[in-house]
Amino acid sequence: MGKLRRADNLAARWWRSIVRMVVDRTEGLAGVEFALLSVVLICMAGGALELGMGFYRKMQVYDAAQAGAQYVIKNGFASSTTVATAVTSATANSAITATPAPSQSCGCPTTSGITSATCGNACADGTLAATYVTVSAQGTYTPIFHYPGLSDSYTFTAQTIVRIK
Repeated sequence: MGKLRRADNLAARWWRSIVRMVVDRTEGLAGVEFALLSVVLICMAGGALELGMGFYRKMQVYDAAQAGAQYVIKNGFASSTTVATAVTSATANSAITATPAPSQSCGCPTTSGITSATCGNACADGTLAATYVTVSAQGTYTPIFHYPGLSDSYTFTAQTIVRIK
């Protein structure tokens, strides 16, 4: 019995020393922590990059619509083709289109927008109906990565209405 108990004690002390050696060691722990956290940080950086690129594409669409309106203010509305060319050449993003095509109309300004009217006729507020040009831009953004639960592409639209006469 005594030898068995001594053997059990030796085995127990051996296991305790192994466990103590493993628990007390901290060499390489920083490397393991960095490996675990770097995955999370890379995912966060990728998401931030993706979000930033999406906002940049949206800004390009808004800038293209504004560029078309500025073209109309400077040069007048000769044709929808020339305004559409100003919209599409406003940014380096070739996916931006002038959709729907720029159009010219007469209307009266109201608190809810521009209401259709015959040019030269009096509006409800007593002013004369004026000529307005509507410039629209549209662009599609496709994210680099696929995210579960989110769309595979996003369509951004912008519209600018400018009074010319």
